[in-house]
Amino acid sequence: MINAIDPNQLLTQMRAMQAQASDTVKPAPMQDDQGQPSNRVDFSKVMQNAVGQVNELQQSSGDLKTAFEQGDPNVNLVDVMIASQKASVAFESTLQVRNKMVEAYQEVMRMSI
Repeated sequence: MINAIDPNQLLTQMRAMQAQASDTVKPAPMQDDQGQPSNRVDFSKVMQNAVGQVNELQQSSGDLKTAFEQGDPNVNLVDVMIASQKASVAFESTLQVRNKMVEAYQEVMRMSI
């Protein structure tokens, strides 16, 4: 027997995952000219946090690789490969965001006033 997918349950799970994801990455709110908090997001801080997270992933991946190469019995090859792929995907996505930002900057600079 095939169980049907309940759309309401699926939507509830998706909203819960979205809320969980938005809770993990909360950029600091910016302040306006009078020092009052505003709803704007400081892009430089978001990028700085993203680059910091990529750096942490790469460092932990490197540490796992080193431990595995030195024969640590608590580290297995599967964990090393997963950490390596996570770091690689994070780096590639950050690189793509950087490329898009450079492309957008160049496009703005080509605009005539």
